[in-house]
Amino acid sequence: MFGHPRGLFVLFLAEMWERFCYYGMRGLLTLYLTKALLMGDSTAFGIYGAYTALVYAAPVLGGKIADELLGYRRAVVLGGLLMAVGEFVLLGGNEFALYVGMGLIIVGNGYFKANISSIVGRLYEDGDPRRDSGFTIFYMGINLGALLATTLCAWVGETFGYHYGFGLAGIGMLLGVAVFTGGRNWLEGHGQPPDPERLYGRSALGISRYWLTVLLSLAAVPALYLMLRYNQVVGVLLAIVAVYVVGNLLVVGFKSGRVQRDRIIVLLILMLFNIVFWACFEQAGTSLTLFADRNVDRYIGFLDWEMGAAMTQFFNPLYILVFGSIFSAMWIKLERSGLNPNIPMKFGLGIVQLGAGYLLLLLGAQFAGETALVPLWILGFMYLLHTTGELFLSPIGLSMVTKLAPKSMTGTVMGAWFLSFAGSNYVAAVLAKLTGGEEGGGEEKLTGSMEEFVTRGTEMLSDPFWAQELVKAQESLSGYVDIYGLMGWITLGIGVFLVLISWPLNKMMHGVK
Repeated sequence: MFGHPRGLFVLFLAEMWERFCYYGMRGLLTLYLTKALLMGDSTAFGIYGAYTALVYAAPVLGGKIADELLGYRRAVVLGGLLMAVGEFVLLGGNEFALYVGMGLIIVGNGYFKANISSIVGRLYEDGDPRRDSGFTIFYMGINLGALLATTLCAWVGETFGYHYGFGLAGIGMLLGVAVFTGGRNWLEGHGQPPDPERLYGRSALGISRYWLTVLLSLAAVPALYLMLRYNQVVGVLLAIVAVYVVGNLLVVGFKSGRVQRDRIIVLLILMLFNIVFWACFEQAGTSLTLFADRNVDRYIGFLDWEMGAAMTQFFNPLYILVFGSIFSAMWIKLERSGLNPNIPMKFGLGIVQLGAGYLLLLLGAQFAGETALVPLWILGFMYLLHTTGELFLSPIGLSMVTKLAPKSMTGTVMGAWFLSFAGSNYVAAVLAKLTGGEEGGGEEKLTGSMEEFVTRGTEMLSDPFWAQELVKAQESLSGYVDIYGLMGWITLGIGVFLVLISWPLNKMMHGVK
């Protein structure tokens, strides 16, 4: 199909629905915690940070289990079903259902996300020139799913009730599993268990190893329940694992000669900068969503419609779809011209754009007026800068890891790379708490009646209730802008610093581009 294996489009659709499921739930999560379960901002951010950190950590184990026992196909199906069940468990509408549902989604994502990309790679022989193009198509499926989630799921959840949004996300995941299983004959036999006889043979407990794996996966949910409920422990665990992994990498590097030592040092430095970028970028699902809910004028006059706060997250996947191919072509053209920035410089320029996006909110505050509502177009331009920053940094990350890592430790280093994302999501929650916000959720916000403000104007300010709400909105805006401004200046400085040291770092990579 279009010059690619037919199986690619099976995987494209399966991944699109999986991302629809994940981002549909994630986009609504912070609002659900603060508005439906009436949690304070700080509590909600802690849960969100622990959840997303564990989501990124889970594929490290899920990929290993698939490699050694399940095979990629069975891991994908098992992961998809667990994620769907987790979404439906969320419909219970209480904290117990929340933690159980999130635990199931974490386990399911560990199996699904780690392994569907591996099948994509298996569809192409080594050296096949279509491989990069195939992964680009697959990457578009990821962002198409995210775009559908942040529009359709977000709209349904905020309009009709959060449980409808979670239910729709679960249905999307079931569609993904159906597409994957229905198109299995197009996968050309790839992704089967490495040893089917061992997988279905009896274990010491008298049941097959397959069913033992399923039961152990379900048994992990209570542990995840406790980790989500007492989420401070997640940060401690991530720190312990990070010290262990970094220590191992440094020992190997210093034993392997100057070239490998230098490459590992650069890899660890860039992982640290990667955490900086994503910790600030991932405010999208937490503090930036509440900022949009409380201090952004989301009313679109010519449509006579108010955009939901969760829907403001649609900007990022939309921009990725629009600019992803443009950036791909740009890097190729710059490479041919000898002007392609080196990897550390790209990281630095990406962080600079991230910082500039946050500084744009300082300008937005000048347009807020007496209602303390920043124009929606300011938020749209902020996300544009964040997305172009992402395109400078994200697509080259995995490739960089495989090139800089010692051949004998590629899997370990890839795990460390994913753990850097887990760490960044946990740090993102810590940063989000600095924005202050409400100590208890559920209060009616000034932005809840933007349309009324637009139509009636300042006459509403004579009403004591709305006058009090205006004061709260102004205080809220001041708190957000102060923190985002500080975040912007610091990240801008960090990005410039990385650009300045990019030449010596590039030299330490010893020819890796």
